[in-house]
Amino acid sequence: MTVRFSSGTAAAAGMTRLVLLRHGQSIWNRDKVFTGWSDVALSPKGKQEAMDAGYLLLHAGFNFDCCFSSSLQRAAETAQAVLAAMKLNKLTVRHSWRLNERHYGALEGMGRLAAVRKFGLWPVLRTQIRYGGVPPLLTMEDARFPGNQPRYAGIDKTELPQGESLKQTAERLQPYWRKVIRPQVAQGKSVLIVSHKNVLRTLMGQLDQLTERQIMKLKLATGRPVVYELNHELQPIRHYYVDKLP
Repeated sequence: MTVRFSSGTAAAAGMTRLVLLRHGQSIWNRDKVFTGWSDVALSPKGKQEAMDAGYLLLHAGFNFDCCFSSSLQRAAETAQAVLAAMKLNKLTVRHSWRLNERHYGALEGMGRLAAVRKFGLWPVLRTQIRYGGVPPLLTMEDARFPGNQPRYAGIDKTELPQGESLKQTAERLQPYWRKVIRPQVAQGKSVLIVSHKNVLRTLMGQLDQLTERQIMKLKLATGRPVVYELNHELQPIRHYYVDKLP
């Protein structure tokens, strides 16, 4: 018999569960293109990964009180597929641009080789290997700048990135984590966050108190849920992939 891990059972065990899920493979993941805030769709493989993640969580006995996602369709579509597989269709998904992927600036939409040819090896490489490495920036006139896109019309343009380091991505996430997500976790609610590799890496680094170098080394597969079991002070007891359930 499957045991449903609700917020009540977690509280009774003196802990709460936070599940982090990187969206399923996107068409630009597949094609090895810098994606960032570009709003691309899931690939067929990514759609399957999203459904599989939902079934995996269902059969492992998980349940959720809250679900958060970025405003990008690859994360939103993944969240909906997961909840549908878990028969949680009525659960509202809360979307925020602060959960969007790291913005790769002028690299967005480019393959690695094309980016190196245009900007040089070091400007591309530092973006990938340094926590504070900033990519070549967009101009504010560029159509790829979020301030020129209708979906971000209500946001102060000075808050929207022209390109971000991983450090800046972590800083951009913090207000939403502190004011919106963390209070839900602190109440003992079971929370699912469907987001992107770099955003989730920074959150894992914060939870586990990792160094910048350790954060840069974190790997996070698409469509593979990571479970954090947290004590009453929201300190990690342990974390694991659902398919490696202890």
